[in-house]
Amino acid sequence: MIRIGILGDIGSGKSYVAKQFGYPVFNADLEVSKLYKKSKKSYMRLKKALPYYITSFPVKKKELSSAIDANQHNLKKINKIIHPEIRRKMNHFIKKNKKRNFVVLDIPLLLENKINKNNDILIFIDAKKKDIKKNLKKRVNYNIKILKKLKKLQLPLEKKKKISNFLIKNNFKKNSTKKNVKIIKKKFLSHV
Repeated sequence: MIRIGILGDIGSGKSYVAKQFGYPVFNADLEVSKLYKKSKKSYMRLKKALPYYITSFPVKKKELSSAIDANQHNLKKINKIIHPEIRRKMNHFIKKNKKRNFVVLDIPLLLENKINKNNDILIFIDAKKKDIKKNLKKRVNYNIKILKKLKKLQLPLEKKKKISNFLIKNNFKKNSTKKNVKIIKKKFLSHV
């Protein structure tokens, strides 16, 4: 099985691009949302770690945002609880898809949390800052202060770009993105 890791800035369109490959996708952000909505265990641990912020189940993003906004250290507390759960879910996903030729890993902190492997195909999604900003503003929980704190956890974009095997320019136009994905699929399929 070959793992395709999708890299890029927050809001650069990683999840959209990941789906375009047509392979099974592990979307970490989606899995985190499910944990907040369905995992009583995660809720109890978050409530214990952040009693002033986490008040009811399912966990609300607004409460998490308030905790992060109040103190950068709270983000570390949240990650310490959530990341091991997501890693477990990812391992289950990989086991479940082990007979597949390719899987796509849409994990924002893929490199930072050392989840990637040496033979992973890394694809960097490159988008203009103004397009990213426009895309982010469409999000329900858009909060510039929280975004800045999340970006601090990430490696510099230039470093991610440099170590990537491929680059996809995302101008947020569906046809152009699909075409770029097709070209890259052809390139790495020819090496397999």
